[in-house]
Amino acid sequence: MSTPAPWVRTRLRTSPLGALLTAALAFTVVFLSAALPRAQDRGADGALHSFLRTAGPTATSVHVTSAIPSSGDPSQLLDTTAGQLAAAIGPVLPLDPSGTVYGRRGAQARRLPDPTLTRPDGVPPEFAVQYQHGAREHLRLTSGQWPDSPPDGGPIPVALSAATAETIGVKVGAVLDGTRSVLDRIVTPPSPQQIRVVGLYTVDDPADPFWDRFGCAVAACLNLTPSSGPGDPPEKYWYAVALTGPENVSRLADWGRGAEDYWRLPVGVDALRADRLKQTSFGLATVTQGPVSIKVTTGLGRSNVRITTQLRTLIDNAWKRQSAIDSLAEVGPAGAAGVAAVVLCLAAALTAERRTTELRLLRARGAAIGGTCRRLLGEGALTVLPAAGLGALLAFTLLPTPRQMPSAVAAGAVTLLALLAFPVRAAVLLRDKAGGGFSRRRRLMAELAVLATTAAAVTQVVRRGVAPLGEGADLLLVAAPLLLALTGALLLARLQPVLIGLLARWAGRRPGAIAFLGLARAARGSGRSRPSALPLLALVLAVTCGAIGATVLSSVAAKRTEVARYSIGGDASVGAGTLTGLSQAFLGAADRLPGVDVSLPIWTDDDVTLSFGNGGSARVNVVVADPVRYAKLAEVAGRGRFDPAVFTAQPDNSLPALVSSDLPEGTFSLRLAGGEAVRIHTVAVVDATPALNGAAGTTVVLPLDAAKDLVPRFGDPRKWLASGNIDDARLRALATQYLGPPAAGDQPGHVVRTRTGEIAELGGDPLQASAERMFWVSVGATALFAVLSVLLTLFRAGPERAATLARLRTMGLRPRQGLALILAEALPQALVAALGGALTAVCGVLLLGPAVDLAPLVGADTPTGLRLTAAPILQQAIGLALLAALAVLAEAAVTARRQITTELRAGDTP
Repeated sequence: MSTPAPWVRTRLRTSPLGALLTAALAFTVVFLSAALPRAQDRGADGALHSFLRTAGPTATSVHVTSAIPSSGDPSQLLDTTAGQLAAAIGPVLPLDPSGTVYGRRGAQARRLPDPTLTRPDGVPPEFAVQYQHGAREHLRLTSGQWPDSPPDGGPIPVALSAATAETIGVKVGAVLDGTRSVLDRIVTPPSPQQIRVVGLYTVDDPADPFWDRFGCAVAACLNLTPSSGPGDPPEKYWYAVALTGPENVSRLADWGRGAEDYWRLPVGVDALRADRLKQTSFGLATVTQGPVSIKVTTGLGRSNVRITTQLRTLIDNAWKRQSAIDSLAEVGPAGAAGVAAVVLCLAAALTAERRTTELRLLRARGAAIGGTCRRLLGEGALTVLPAAGLGALLAFTLLPTPRQMPSAVAAGAVTLLALLAFPVRAAVLLRDKAGGGFSRRRRLMAELAVLATTAAAVTQVVRRGVAPLGEGADLLLVAAPLLLALTGALLLARLQPVLIGLLARWAGRRPGAIAFLGLARAARGSGRSRPSALPLLALVLAVTCGAIGATVLSSVAAKRTEVARYSIGGDASVGAGTLTGLSQAFLGAADRLPGVDVSLPIWTDDDVTLSFGNGGSARVNVVVADPVRYAKLAEVAGRGRFDPAVFTAQPDNSLPALVSSDLPEGTFSLRLAGGEAVRIHTVAVVDATPALNGAAGTTVVLPLDAAKDLVPRFGDPRKWLASGNIDDARLRALATQYLGPPAAGDQPGHVVRTRTGEIAELGGDPLQASAERMFWVSVGATALFAVLSVLLTLFRAGPERAATLARLRTMGLRPRQGLALILAEALPQALVAALGGALTAVCGVLLLGPAVDLAPLVGADTPTGLRLTAAPILQQAIGLALLAALAVLAEAAVTARRQITTELRAGDTP
């Protein structure tokens, strides 16, 4: 008696190509489903690390200070306390491997009245003396020795940086006296306070976090004295920090009129995770105000212990930014996930349809539905599980990240769907004796349920808006576009046969039978085949999610441009800054720059008194400019808009003026600094002026032609504004050529701002760049899945289509006409889906757009809402339609000829 062959082995031998394609599909879908969450995690972690590194090591450290102990070896006590702090804080926060930076610093610096030292404005330099543990390992002595000799009662031995010594005029061996101050004179008896420079050094790496906020020990800093008013301008003086060794730590309190011990524990920024920001914030709270803080303040045996950090504020801000951006960034991956699920269901449905006869024959011969499904499950496990495991392993290997759960859950869910989709579909098919799948009534009820769910979700989003910051991704906002796409696809599935049927009727009245035959087959197949709704859903989902995401990015770019123009006052500006004004040579050269459409020199004065008729007065800003060009730039900037025609009527003895909204309309008197009064009258009220940045205060704008007699009192123009596509580098180079170096820090100079520079600064946030990059990756994955759905549909109809073409070939159909027939049959569904997806995206933008807050992606506060534009939606729709057309052409070129030849040779004797 022969043993029956195993089911799985027989099926795999019968259809090896089908098994290989199933494995390839499972591998691709599982790999992408596991890779997308990991890529998101890596992008979020990288953005968080970049954001925190920008803040600097001081801001990302925990700072502990205390009063100096009254007994014991100071340097040894500092070392002991550093170990205690690391042991207490290390279990709560990941500390940087570089170790704790600690030491002792004086409360104040001492002024050195030595007349031989450099004095920029006649102010003596100030020196602070500090001990920082481990400084010797971070520098290199250039002359002398390190100040580590035991105290001998003489001057405190210190080391200075070679740059400081050269700047201030100090040499090795010099004794600097700091006792000639008022505070020292009131001490009875006055104790001599002197330091001796015993060595000079250079720092190997000034950017080393060890020297953060300690730059005056690397090189002398130029400070300014306090100013008490206009008659007391600030004066420059040199400030430097001298280093001493552990043997002289006890003497720092005498030089600094008091001292404190400090410890800076740098947190390991690279060890922080974007998905654990709440836990990190809680840990910081326990360190600064919770149990760890109590343990530290009571267990160190020190007085006046204080623990502070700026890191918690940075972490909370990062969490709010990330949660706000996640609500928008998740739309792309959610769309890709939806299309992937549709593709898997489509593959299962097409496989079940292809094997319907086989399954029904097994059922007719007594096979139980459960047993058949178990065999199908085993058949799928042998192909799906190895491919899914390989795809997940590849994603985990290529994209390492500490968070494993999201990608594991996504890969597991997709694997489960790929494994169960075909057996479940087969079970439904075997239980349906009539072979009709869902009845019309049940299908209608399911579609009405989807419609009701979509309406409820959209209404809720419109009513409440986006979830508050800090609440994580808004799942309702993420799901709403998918539900809209699903509803649109279901509606389109009912309308598609009618629409294509109308096209077929129109083609039937035209000459030629190819178009009519292809459209008729498409209309008849759409109405008859259940799986045809799934590729339609995949295409609509892909177009809708891609178009909504592209609209978000387009709106972000437009709003960044608006913010940049509003902030600058146009597309480019050059301000005099600390200079007296802009030269005429520069103004002429700037006007001739390529890309300049409208340019405008502006005269301003902020020391003008405006007198009211009742005897009151106010300080105002006066702006003088050409009214026509000023109006054009105000329109570009989006603030201070007005009609220049208001300046046409000019009464005698009075200048027309635009005034800010905080001034009443009427006639006033302006008095410039050192000049007589000038009468003005209000011709219009404006909300702001592009000539002044920020909150300009009360402003009066005068037309240049009417106020030309006042211009000489203003001197040269203080600002140059322009609109147009102006190159940032060329404008900066031109300004440097004519005006000298730009302002930088304390260095005086001019200020250049351009639209492109401001937009680059607004979009420089790594979190924004990561969200945009993830969106385009998701769009690519979605397009790939959509093309797969088209190809699966073509493969399913391939045998029937080949038989038809073979019969037509015997009737004289040429190969080129056969290709046209394939396109006429397959492309209408793709084109209708692209159009339906575009319309669904328009509905999504109109319905959901007002609730979307783009401020986190823009990088500045902006009004909520998306801007509906045709370009991003059409790009997605046309792009996906072209991909579908290329897929149809490729499938026809590769498989159609072989299938037709097989049909024509049917019955041949081998």
